[in-house]
Amino acid sequence: MGSDDYRFMAEAINEAKKSLKEGGIPIGAVLVEEGKVVGRGHNRLLQNNSTILHGEMDCIENAGRLKGENYQKSTLYTTLSPCTMCSGAIILYNIHRVVIGENTTLIGPEELLMENGVEVKVMGIDECREILEKYIEENPQTWESELERVGYHTD
Repeated sequence: MGSDDYRFMAEAINEAKKSLKEGGIPIGAVLVEEGKVVGRGHNRLLQNNSTILHGEMDCIENAGRLKGENYQKSTLYTTLSPCTMCSGAIILYNIHRVVIGENTTLIGPEELLMENGVEVKVMGIDECREILEKYIEENPQTWESELERVGYHTD
């Protein structure tokens, strides 16, 4: 992984911290096309009482209506492994590469991404894991409720 991956993951971590400051779940993402950030976002489920504004979805939405060729040249950086919904958006828009900060707290369908031609890189960044683990420790009921809402079971 190149230095650009670390630089852009730092941007995604900043987005996760924004969510935390807003009272939300600390997950962030940036969409990068040819070395330039074209979209950024963070988890806004709690802040907006939303059912779909995960960090990746917020990021893709904030990038605006790009041309198909622009998505195909883009990399999505996300602090946490994308869920099924976010993975579906990545596949739908033919985003060719996803760089994940960590996938130990929660792992999404990374195999689905790879089966659909998406290059997946997991960086294993401690800061991504630590921010989310601290949030979960301090807000266990909120976290459990969000997981339950989408069919994850933690018991």
